[in-house]
Amino acid sequence: MLTLGIETSCDETAASVVKDAREILSSVVLSSMELHKKFGGVVPEIAHRFHLKFINEVVEDAIKKAEVDLKSIDIIAATYGPGLMGALLIGVCFAKSLSFALNKPLIGVNHLQAHLYSALMSNRIEFPFVGLIISGGHTALVLVRDYDKYTLLGQTQDDAAGEAFDKVAKILRLGYPGGPIIDKLTRKANSKGIKFPRSYLGKDSLNFSFSGLKTAVLYYVKDHYNNREIPKQDKINIAFEFQESVVDVLIHKSLFACKQYKVGRLAIGGGVSRNSRLRERIYKEADEENINVYFPDYKLCLDNAAMIAGLGYQLYKKNYVSDFYLTPKADLSVSFMPVRWQASLNLSPLLSF
Repeated sequence: MLTLGIETSCDETAASVVKDAREILSSVVLSSMELHKKFGGVVPEIAHRFHLKFINEVVEDAIKKAEVDLKSIDIIAATYGPGLMGALLIGVCFAKSLSFALNKPLIGVNHLQAHLYSALMSNRIEFPFVGLIISGGHTALVLVRDYDKYTLLGQTQDDAAGEAFDKVAKILRLGYPGGPIIDKLTRKANSKGIKFPRSYLGKDSLNFSFSGLKTAVLYYVKDHYNNREIPKQDKINIAFEFQESVVDVLIHKSLFACKQYKVGRLAIGGGVSRNSRLRERIYKEADEENINVYFPDYKLCLDNAAMIAGLGYQLYKKNYVSDFYLTPKADLSVSFMPVRWQASLNLSPLLSF
């Protein structure tokens, strides 16, 4: 079975052809990141226009690189949320058009669930397992019992981990996006006595909060440098301690969730799952607790359509099937359940996100 995946939730226009949920025949990702850098973050209108301009070319390229014919595609899967409304609208409408023209089943895929599925594409993981989603816009812990059974255990109450990396990088004038820059900059650093808070939100809480940490960095810089240029080594030390604080909280809550729910498997997905310090430390600390940790391949950590196609196929087997006339109604950012498309007289998905 061949699944065509389409991903347009933020600033990457992506398409992929996946065979039988795991074998990636092609994966094309075209990012508009360079257009956003000077603004220090993603500008929705720029992202929307980028998707509109390039989505046809990206899908054509994915079909060509997979060395298949468009008519041989069995299933079409598209991200329907969460994400930028206009960006999602473009991807869903494109997928609906293909579904109608080719008379192929259409599957709506939740972007966050797909990030966890990226770990399943790279590893064999038994259900149930605890999933940690860490991306630019989301930080959450879920208990995963099946491809369509998710229980939300905790989520960020303010800034997501990736968002905090971007904001701290901006405070230190390191550039955008902040995650990869801080990761690379701090590989041979230490905090040199700097100490930032760790927000655990209570003894048994599985929720996250990184806004206070970001503010602590801001006031540290204001108090110590008073608008003066920060020496490079000081920037490195501040960034290192900030990263240590984030990693401490992520590891503590993830392992606590595994122990609390008596699950010895932890899957991690999302852009921040590429962070080398997180990977280095969590493998060691999880091993001490007899917990197995699974990461996606590096190429699957960031937004991509292969994870959309893979999970779409798994949902297709569970009868999560739509057609061109249906629009999604569920808010998956809250319910964490896969989309069950419902009939609607209004064909515009704009009203359903």
